[in-house]
Amino acid sequence: MTYKRPVFPFAALVDQERLKKALILNAINPLIGGVLIRGEKGTAKSTAARGLAALLPPMEMVADCPFNCDPEAAESLCDACRSRLAAGQKLSVRVRPMAVVDLPLGTTEDRLLGTIDLEKAIKSGEKHFEPGILAAANRSILYVDEVNLLDDHLVDVLLDAAAMGINVVEREGVSFVHPARFLLVGTMNPEEGELRPQLLDRFGLCVEVTGLQDLEDRITVVQRWLDYEGDPEGFSQKWQPEQEKLRQAILSARERLPRTRAADGLLQLISRICLDQGVDGHRADIYMLKVALALAAYHGREEAGPEEVREAAELVLPHRLRRKPLSERQLDLEKLEASLKEHQESRKHRTHTPTGPGSQPDAAHAASQDPGMKEVIFTATAPFPVKPLDLPPDRTPKKALGRRTQAPTEDKSGRYVRSTPSPKGTPDLALDATLRAAAPYQTLREKGNLALAVAPPDVRHKVREKRIGHHILFVVDASGSMGAQQRMAATKGAILSLLLDAYQKRERVGLITFRGRKAELALPFTNSIETARKCLEHLPTGGKTPLPHALHLAYEVLSQEKLKHTKDAFLLVLITDGKANISLGPGPAIVETKKLAAQLRSLNINALVLDTEVHTPMIDFGCLPELSKILGGRYIDIEDLQAPDVVAKIEEVRG
Repeated sequence: MTYKRPVFPFAALVDQERLKKALILNAINPLIGGVLIRGEKGTAKSTAARGLAALLPPMEMVADCPFNCDPEAAESLCDACRSRLAAGQKLSVRVRPMAVVDLPLGTTEDRLLGTIDLEKAIKSGEKHFEPGILAAANRSILYVDEVNLLDDHLVDVLLDAAAMGINVVEREGVSFVHPARFLLVGTMNPEEGELRPQLLDRFGLCVEVTGLQDLEDRITVVQRWLDYEGDPEGFSQKWQPEQEKLRQAILSARERLPRTRAADGLLQLISRICLDQGVDGHRADIYMLKVALALAAYHGREEAGPEEVREAAELVLPHRLRRKPLSERQLDLEKLEASLKEHQESRKHRTHTPTGPGSQPDAAHAASQDPGMKEVIFTATAPFPVKPLDLPPDRTPKKALGRRTQAPTEDKSGRYVRSTPSPKGTPDLALDATLRAAAPYQTLREKGNLALAVAPPDVRHKVREKRIGHHILFVVDASGSMGAQQRMAATKGAILSLLLDAYQKRERVGLITFRGRKAELALPFTNSIETARKCLEHLPTGGKTPLPHALHLAYEVLSQEKLKHTKDAFLLVLITDGKANISLGPGPAIVETKKLAAQLRSLNINALVLDTEVHTPMIDFGCLPELSKILGGRYIDIEDLQAPDVVAKIEEVRG
């Protein structure tokens, strides 16, 4: 028998109380909708999920069922188990510990949802379903590490199954449904990119975890881990009494939950809190009620009241508060307490006083401008919507991964969109198209022991599509001259608008700034648009204009990035007034700038030059139109960077 080392006990985790509470609540009521754990690496995210599985009691299941059906729950049986019961057969039972099923980052849609057994379909004519990861996860914990790095459509179908408790598969003209009730635990590091708000909203709970800041707590973490590594069996045995207490508390809460009710007026309180906090949609209201009831059951009560609602709000609301991308996500605790206080007073006096709309915060004023050497931080103007992107008609989509533009792929990833008789790349059999091609010839062919005779000309292969990845490098002039006439404030507003659009389309962005005597990579390419926004907000303005330094650094950054993502599309956005006055070497800065522009063009990237200088008939420093021609890109003379039409033009050159 193979030795299996005990997992680190759930009860032995130091602090992280909110994380443990969220996991326990999902164990009490799996219909809460799972938990998303956001935080830096090394903060016990996966340890907590696996510890919860070891904490929960073993479960009975139908022995030979691929979906782990519960023999005592006839309403949730799969079709095969239900048919066997209807035929008078007895379902054999086995007992298995609670399992943690991992979803690998490179999982395909077929592997996640399930697919058709091609061999059986062709040999015997049976439409046999081959279960996927969701089948294995039924009645277990499904652990998705780095969920923000999964393709959006995979996250979407995953959350659909979690919400409905079933997995509906449409494959090769065949429909199949099976139970898929699991405790969903997703983890992510926000620095690696965010989930879209639509997907964030689908997670029932969300918790932020960080490294412990208390000295004694950190020492305790190290001591406990070393004790566990030295003697896993002994360490687990030491914590067994605490584990058993937690287990019994969860089991008692499960039994109590069906009897637990909401106190009078609690639904009004929940809805009032959601309105006061500015939450969109109604999922927050539903999940807050479910969490409040589960908390009451866990606390040993059969009635949920305002205290449970307060706890629930801290788990349910934070990830649903952002009405627009790039805005801060923070629960307004003062408003929460005001809502609770108003509820208590209204219950006391049996009256309800409507809460008026909150006052809008005053807009921040830009700092006084000084185009000289002194550094000034300008507040960005408000961002504005960006029109959808269409590829220019002369551009051929690349064969690559990505998110904005549909493009064919030569591997087995991506969506099946059509079939072809002559595959490119790895063969990927399209069963439905192959069977349709073979069907008219069955009366003319010798079948032998086959249900269907397929000849080589009948074979069709899948054509799949994904989206091309897009990388946008902003090269932003932060010299003193950009402070004149609020140019930097307007420039930041335009970039924020592009960042918002990139956030919605899941693009990677980088930021180079230049001022004084050098350029610096303020932000390496990242999916975290919030990080880009914060970097931009704190960008000071002042000093001279080292434009050659900026283009040299841009060439180095783009060269390295193109080596990593050889098939993706790149866009360089240069935002400057063009007054280059600091050289790399002894030559004139303008001459160096043109040479470096030619070097950048050799990378075969798209380029856009945004001229922020206000030109007059008497004075014109304009080298930028010529520079854009050397880059092979587009030049835009901007008088008002806040105009949405300008951003629409920027969209046209994206590839």
